[in-house]
Amino acid sequence: MSSYPAAYQSTKGSALDVDRDFYQALADGKRVLTAQHRVPIRTGFAWEVPAGHLFRITTPEGPQVGDLNIWNRHNPRERMWVARTRQLQRAHLSTFDRLWSNLPFMRPIATITADTLADYGIDEHGGRVHDLLGTRCDPYVNKLLTGEDFDFHCHSNLTRAVQPYGLTEFDVHDVMNVFQCTGLNDEDKYFMKACPARKGDYLEFFAEIDLLCAISTCPGGDLSLPMWGDDAQDTLSVCRPLGIEIYRPDTALLTGWQPPARPDYQGNHGLRLQKSNG
Repeated sequence: MSSYPAAYQSTKGSALDVDRDFYQALADGKRVLTAQHRVPIRTGFAWEVPAGHLFRITTPEGPQVGDLNIWNRHNPRERMWVARTRQLQRAHLSTFDRLWSNLPFMRPIATITADTLADYGIDEHGGRVHDLLGTRCDPYVNKLLTGEDFDFHCHSNLTRAVQPYGLTEFDVHDVMNVFQCTGLNDEDKYFMKACPARKGDYLEFFAEIDLLCAISTCPGGDLSLPMWGDDAQDTLSVCRPLGIEIYRPDTALLTGWQPPARPDYQGNHGLRLQKSNG
C-alpha cells in the first residue's frame, strides 16, 4: 500500500474534522428503538430517518451484502455522492466516516457511528469491507454478460423500493456496498470476496438531515459464489435477509448539534448575464 499523502486533508477545524466525542457519545448513549424491519432476500426496502436519529443495518441470520442509496427526504435531487465521499473519506468506510451529498448541496448527510466490522482491516488479498469502489449489480450488465433477463439485481430491487415515494429508476444512484469485501488486484481490477459479516453484525449511521434510505439484499447473497464467468453458480443458497433498526437518541446527546448547511457559494460558474436592450 502506498503511503503517499491523501489529496483532501482533514485539518483541525475544517469540514472534514469530525467531532468524534459527539458521535461516540451517540453510539454509547441512551436511545429508544422507534422502528424495526426485516428485508427478505433479493428484495429492496425504503425507509425514512428523521434528522438527529440513528439507523442500523444488521445481519440477523449471517453474512449478506446490502446495496445502500440515500436521498434528502424532501428533495431527491440531493443524494449520496459516492465518488466525492470516496475522495473526502476513503474507498471503504467505517466509524466516523461521513456520506456526502452531490452538487450543489455538498454536505455530510450521514455519519457512521458504529461498525462491528471495524477491526477487519486489510486482509491477505488487500480486501476491505463497506465498499465504495464498485456499484450495484443491474439487469443491463447482466444481459450483456449472460444474454439472460433477471429482475432481482440490486438496481431493480432499489427501483421497486422507492416507487412508493414517487421516485423511479433514474433516481437510483451509485451505492455504498454495506458488508461487502472488495479491493483492487495486481492488474488494478476490481474484485469481490466472501462477506466476512457474522450473525448480529451491524453498521450504524447518524442522520444529519431528514433522509430517505433504500437498501437491496443483493442477489449474490454473501458473494461466496461467483455470479459471472465460466465458474458462475446459482447464489440463492447463500442469500440471507438484512435488518433495519431506527433509534431516537436521548435529546441531551444532541445539545449544540445542527443539521449541516450547504456551502455558501455566491459565484455563477463564470457565467455573465447579458443586459437587456429593452
